[in-house]
Amino acid sequence: MLPPHLIEYVLESAPDAIVISDAAGRIVFASRRVYALFGYESEELMERPIEVLLPERMRSSHLDRRAHFIAAPRVRPMGVGLDLHARRKDGSEFPVEVSLSPIHDGDQVLVAAAIRDVTDRMRIQHEMAVARRTAIAARDAADRASQAKSRFLATASHDLRQPLQSLSLLNGTLRRVVNAPQAREALGQQEQAIGAMSRLLNAILDISKLESGAIKLEVADFTVAALFDELRTEFAGLAVNKGLRLQVESCEDTVRSDPSLLAQVLRNLLSNAIKYTRQGQVLLRCARAPALVRLEVADTGIGIATDQLPYIFDEFFQIDTGPGRKSEGYGLGLAIVSRIVKLLGLRIEVQSEPGKGSIFRLEVPTGAARAAASALKLQQQAGNDPPPRARSARILLVEDDADVCAATRMLLKTAGFEVAVAASRAEALRRLSAQGGFDLLITDFHLDADGTGVDVIAAVREQLGDAFPAILLSGDTSTAVQGRGHDGRCRIASKPLQAEQLIALIGELLGLQS
Repeated sequence: MLPPHLIEYVLESAPDAIVISDAAGRIVFASRRVYALFGYESEELMERPIEVLLPERMRSSHLDRRAHFIAAPRVRPMGVGLDLHARRKDGSEFPVEVSLSPIHDGDQVLVAAAIRDVTDRMRIQHEMAVARRTAIAARDAADRASQAKSRFLATASHDLRQPLQSLSLLNGTLRRVVNAPQAREALGQQEQAIGAMSRLLNAILDISKLESGAIKLEVADFTVAALFDELRTEFAGLAVNKGLRLQVESCEDTVRSDPSLLAQVLRNLLSNAIKYTRQGQVLLRCARAPALVRLEVADTGIGIATDQLPYIFDEFFQIDTGPGRKSEGYGLGLAIVSRIVKLLGLRIEVQSEPGKGSIFRLEVPTGAARAAASALKLQQQAGNDPPPRARSARILLVEDDADVCAATRMLLKTAGFEVAVAASRAEALRRLSAQGGFDLLITDFHLDADGTGVDVIAAVREQLGDAFPAILLSGDTSTAVQGRGHDGRCRIASKPLQAEQLIALIGELLGLQS
């Protein structure tokens, strides 16, 4: 048993204020820390009820809690889960933590209360909670803004594509029927303008799809040679038209990635290289590295200044092409490349020198030693000339936009097809029932009436069989169209679709031979 003076020394040395009360709740001891915390001298508190240290609103309820503790005394924190406050001599309140310990002194039970001011901790917790709520609110606001932007772009894209689709189809129709040289020249210039508008819109929509998460990876092993062959065919004519040499080296390596997205990256890089090279060559090559294949697009173009290199992947950034020269493109191609590369988890490097050209180097993981070339999913570019027709065909066209419907119908009739039009699934089924004998269905995805173009295809095939050929046209950039209608007898085409591309799709599905 410690001597009383040592016990008192221990109590006075405690970092918390110590108050001891008897079974009736009268204070029998108060440490010096009580003055610092409450403003009372120890003598002022002797024989006063412990409730004097509590706010008045809490005193009556404290009487019951004190009685319960005396009935079953044990060491425990006081008021677990409660917001505890104490009252100073001047009447001010502050948050506290209280730990209770029983002291058995013969037949009587004393209660030692260790009282700690938690004002600073509560303030810090409050500030942290406010910071968390602010961060969550900011993140949620950013997410909502991003989602709203993606929804806006997805919705606006459809509305923007519709008039562009009409222009493209009308231009294609006129090119088929007009022979006057001046008129054909004007139509050719108009076609170039429509193409420029289409490329800009497609670039914006590509970014919206990447940001909205609408693009899902489909990773496979495939041969680089198959990819290079496709790109050689696609860009050879464009290079020749600019007086450039397009050199595509042979590459027998296999890589593992998403073939369609990787092809899009290289397309954008080749397109840029040809665009900014005025003489010389554009080179597409590969080089083996440990566990990697480096794909390179090199050119002898105008090059990029060192101070501009950090910004070339930003949206709408265009390199300085020199005094008096108009910048080409819209500054979106490399922004799309950057997003796709990030999505694929790849690494891209740029090496450039003004006046001498640039090298874009992409590192792709190696794939299995053998990969089927068929795994490469590349969109085929439609030819400029319509496929010769062996016979006439009857087409059911479902489109609720009057202008697009009229332009499409005019093109198809000019191409020699018989066309029946409908604006909804119900009207399409009525046409089918009344006229019958159709060879192909062309439907827009977005229909204001009953359902979508996918529903139209399903309803028509329910009557004519699952093998009935169909073309689904869409300007939608959301996930709504992803994975729909992909079978051997259905094609999904993005608006705006050029006239001859549509005719080529029809010929492909109907097997029209020359």
